[in-house]
Amino acid sequence: MPDPQRPLVYSCSGCSNVAQLANTLAVRLDRAGLAEMSCIAGVGGRVSSLVKKANSGRPILAIDGCQLQCVRGCLDQHGVTANVHLVLSQYGLKKRYGEDCSAEDAEELYQEVCQLIASDRMQVQPAPEAPSSGKRRLRSVK
Repeated sequence: MPDPQRPLVYSCSGCSNVAQLANTLAVRLDRAGLAEMSCIAGVGGRVSSLVKKANSGRPILAIDGCQLQCVRGCLDQHGVTANVHLVLSQYGLKKRYGEDCSAEDAEELYQEVCQLIASDRMQVQPAPEAPSSGKRRLRSVK
């Protein structure tokens, strides 16, 4: 059963090494119970239940692999802003095809993301008293 206290995590899962690392990080966070992974393809594809989850008011961690920022673009379609948005290629990783990132890079980033999730930046924010629209927009903290 979903835990509304856990942040949602959306990740790229494209064909490059950094895209696959983004997906691996999201899966590890989900399996460790630190975040709930949700489907960014469904958000981009306008699947109503997944769009509703993205607009639920839960904190969101968006993990993009590269500067194309497809995760951010999918969320933007629905006016959703992640609390934290990471672009792995900005961590000194070079985007490559046909190879994986090193296990050392993956572990180092995983530990950093775990610390980030434990920080105040990813905690559930109280609901506003009088929302101006039917949807609650997430607070952007970068």
